[in-house]
Amino acid sequence: MMMQRCLFVATVCLVVGALAGAPHAQTRSDETPVRPFTPVTPERLLNAEAEPHNWLMYSGNYKSQRYSGLDQIHRRNAAELEIQWVYQLGTLDRAETTPLVVDGVMYITESPSTVIAVDAATGGRYWRYQHQLPDDMVFCCGRNNRGVAVQGDRIIMSTLDAHLVALDTKTGSVVWETEVQETASGYSKTAAPLIVGDTVFTGVAGGEYGIRGVIDAYNINTGTRTWRFYTTPGPDNPDSRTWSGDSWRTGGSATWMTGSYDPDLNLVYWGTGNPGPDYDGTVRMGDNLYSDSVVALDADTGEMKWYFQFTPHDVHDWDSTQIPILADTSFGGEQRKLMLFPNRNAFFYVLDRETGEFLLGTPYAKQTWADGLDENGRPILLPNKEPSIDGTVVSPGITGGSNWWSPSYSPRTDLLYVMAYDAETRYYIRKTAYEEGDSFRAGGGESPEPAETYHRAVRAISPQTGDVRWEFPVNSRSTSGLMSTAGDLVFGGTADGFFFALDALTGEELWHKNIGGRVHAAPMGYAVDGKQYVAIAAGNAIFSFALPD
Repeated sequence: MMMQRCLFVATVCLVVGALAGAPHAQTRSDETPVRPFTPVTPERLLNAEAEPHNWLMYSGNYKSQRYSGLDQIHRRNAAELEIQWVYQLGTLDRAETTPLVVDGVMYITESPSTVIAVDAATGGRYWRYQHQLPDDMVFCCGRNNRGVAVQGDRIIMSTLDAHLVALDTKTGSVVWETEVQETASGYSKTAAPLIVGDTVFTGVAGGEYGIRGVIDAYNINTGTRTWRFYTTPGPDNPDSRTWSGDSWRTGGSATWMTGSYDPDLNLVYWGTGNPGPDYDGTVRMGDNLYSDSVVALDADTGEMKWYFQFTPHDVHDWDSTQIPILADTSFGGEQRKLMLFPNRNAFFYVLDRETGEFLLGTPYAKQTWADGLDENGRPILLPNKEPSIDGTVVSPGITGGSNWWSPSYSPRTDLLYVMAYDAETRYYIRKTAYEEGDSFRAGGGESPEPAETYHRAVRAISPQTGDVRWEFPVNSRSTSGLMSTAGDLVFGGTADGFFFALDALTGEELWHKNIGGRVHAAPMGYAVDGKQYVAIAAGNAIFSFALPD
């Protein structure tokens, strides 16, 4: 039966994949004109929840809840879902993209730096743009691209060689291109940008190469940078004292995922990565601000309003680049503007997003490195958990209790859903001198046991208590993001190629489909002509599902 399912999917991919064509080094438009749609104004982005038939930004809305307000597909009919179309990507690489949909037009990114526009109802291609990359590049960890941002008549993409490119939404032609950082030093870019008004916010990858992390703002009309915030403070900032000597210069703290935004506070929230080098903390003594933190920045000026550091002086590579989820719900008997953060270090955090105040912190995955958190949210460290020459076994593993794959929050159930992993790593240390463009990890790790011995599950967490309300075991080491819906469903996938729907209230599995490729991305939802679809990237293809007509 498994083989029959895989053969069926492969046949569909071969038939529909003919639409993809061969890769092109330059923009090209097919003869089919793009569906007409109204330009995406800043007001539409601010009110994205009002048009659930569209998916206007990487995480669905500025709150990054990855929640679809559509309910045509729901708990009672999810078992009827069928494949509607498949788009075969033109490169043999894992797909990590979350497409956008604007009035029936879907924008897909393909590794390493390509944008494709297709008909969201059929998968038929309109145009394809492929960014030309240099031959000599330094990057970690994979030739990935996770998505784009849209505003007006422009699509904005980050490229693997650390550029930003603005494309015309209808033709794919280049409007402007700007270099964010020099790739020779180890800088790269893989995440979808975030657009607010006429400003494009973006970060950088490269934390394993001793780069200095930044969050940038660019004018969407010209590509000109308007401000820059460094995530390792220099000598003009008192927080630079949290780095011994001048170790802040090679301190990493990359910003390799997408942020969130609160329009009422005019604050952009961004998670930051591990300090560099990853495992040898002796060369960078101190808390190493603002690594492994979330920072709240004034959207107009880049001024930092507050920060919260999850893992001071991290020596286990527990990036905090997970996307901050914003929720307006009750806490402690009153309505609060909350930030929900299931961190890679295996603790689930609840913060007040107006002030950065720590409200709650509880483990949501296996951890053996801390005896809980103190009243300010600072970890109470257990002894002898640092990497060593012979290796030290600690939970969570290097991949974390979770990682970059997106959690989801449903305002209907008031639950946060996360793909959690209970595992461990044997962490090693080795002295490494910094050389520009070379790996600057100073250690590494290996799994003491086979991956299949560890436990992976979708967990539903209460923001008020941190309690796990239910969990759905996943038999493979899943690296799938999640999406919740107004139909009280949670969608996700597995490493062995299954796409599934769960009851958002109980965790009961309602439907699954073997789609033949690893799910290493997050689902999204949209509607065209009144018909609801759910789409997911798996293997080297995009699959779109809907109820039968």
